[in-house]
Amino acid sequence: MFHRGLTLNDILAIITLMFWGLVPLFWIPVHGFSAFFKKLGIFTYITPVVTWIPFAWLIYANREFLLRYQVSFPLAAISAGWIVLALGTLLQLWTLKLLRGWGLIGLPEVTRLVQGRIITTGPFSVIRHPTYLSHTIMYAGVFLITGFVVIGTITLLDIIVINTLVIPLEDRELVERFGEEYRRYKDRVPAFFPVISKK
Repeated sequence: MFHRGLTLNDILAIITLMFWGLVPLFWIPVHGFSAFFKKLGIFTYITPVVTWIPFAWLIYANREFLLRYQVSFPLAAISAGWIVLALGTLLQLWTLKLLRGWGLIGLPEVTRLVQGRIITTGPFSVIRHPTYLSHTIMYAGVFLITGFVVIGTITLLDIIVINTLVIPLEDRELVERFGEEYRRYKDRVPAFFPVISKK
């Protein structure tokens, strides 16, 4: 084990790892068992607190092991990483503005008091789930900045988990909520990867 003070790169990597934990600990259960969480209502938000705090502690407690392997990227790649991180953050802020906060934290999924709506403007006109894409872009940026292999691994894992588990579960829940309107949107707009149309 190595013992040293935390650098900016270490902190950025640790926060990224902790943040990623919300995907398996909150979004998969909420979308997978939407009827159950609708009954729980706003008490659903106790779940990520109870599960995420131990997860975050485990990440921090094992930081030296997790941050053991690092790739040394050239300055150009690190600079590109900051640009990629900024682009992902801007996309996240754009979706936050369109979803109006309540949609971003999943309130329409856990209570009937907030119905939500299908958003088809801005980045939602290009892909159905720009919030998830923004996370992946940010993780890729952090990987280029820090060079930590674990962040590169999480970036790839995020793409797989989001596309094989989270998006199908969320799409199913949205079809239940919005019916034919969402089916038409789903048929028209790709889920995660933008498609360049040939016109």
